[in-house]
Amino acid sequence: MEINPQQMADRARHLQEQLPNMDEARQNLVDLNRQVVGFIKANPGTCLLGAIAVGFIVGRIASR
Repeated sequence: MEINPQQMADRARHLQEQLPNMDEARQNLVDLNRQVVGFIKANPGTCLLGAIAVGFIVGRIASR
């Protein structure tokens, strides 16, 4: 499959248009990560019990 210069220019333009959206999405992920880390630091016992429960459920499902 050959790509002509016009198709390459169109793809480059499309990627350029998407960059602001990618920066916003990256910032949203960074903010979400900060919130999750903050919750885990504030509630380590709850998170540990939740992880154990999820692991148990996944283990039961996987053993079938």
